[in-house]
Amino acid sequence: MAGAREWDATSYDRVADPQARWGAAVLERLPLNGDETVLDAGCGSGRVTELLAERLPNGQVVALDASAAMLEQAVGRLARFAPRVTFVHADLGRPLPPMPPLDAVLSTAVFHWIPDHDALFRNLAAVLRPGGRLVAQCGGAGNVARFSAVVAQVTGDRGIERTFATPEATKRRLVAAGFSEIRCWLSAEPTRFEAGAAFEAFLETVCLRDHVEGLEPAAKAALARAVAEAMPEPLLDYVRLNIDAVKA
Repeated sequence: MAGAREWDATSYDRVADPQARWGAAVLERLPLNGDETVLDAGCGSGRVTELLAERLPNGQVVALDASAAMLEQAVGRLARFAPRVTFVHADLGRPLPPMPPLDAVLSTAVFHWIPDHDALFRNLAAVLRPGGRLVAQCGGAGNVARFSAVVAQVTGDRGIERTFATPEATKRRLVAAGFSEIRCWLSAEPTRFEAGAAFEAFLETVCLRDHVEGLEPAAKAALARAVAEAMPEPLLDYVRLNIDAVKA
């Protein structure tokens, strides 16, 4: 995942089934011959990167993440693909380090963690070859709005504050960054969980990451439990922003 602060990568790898499921579907939108060089922009623990590497038997994967803990988890998961995978520790919100010419960028469940989407798309365009594809999905306008209201009520502070952009604003940013053949659209992905410890662990690790930062383990778990108990049902109102584009 992107984002300057560290993640609990072991817990994320264990609980992030929805993100892995969405990522597999997004990967299906990326046409590949099997010999391309593809950047996984925000590889996280490598669950979707693993599927990408399987589709590139004669290609190369660049697995990039801002979290050293996530990269360490991904290195272990992707060991069987060495030396076809290169790992890069970098922030998508900043200019990216030199890379081999990229045929495509894949990204899932990441872009909403980047505050400046204008810079994000400029940085991705800078490492893509002309004609290279960007295929991505992230949280979009309206994402977890009902859940965010519950969090604000429980904490008495703030809800979920991320860059949940509209398709229209995203298209304008992509055009400005040098992309063409742009398609951006929203898809509702309400996701139901089984109530209990597993759901609370998901909330603590993923949704409440900002809210539990700096808390002791017992306090983190208590906040996740309080939020879960305040929800009408264990269902997260996810809305995904889908992006397909080509570097002009």
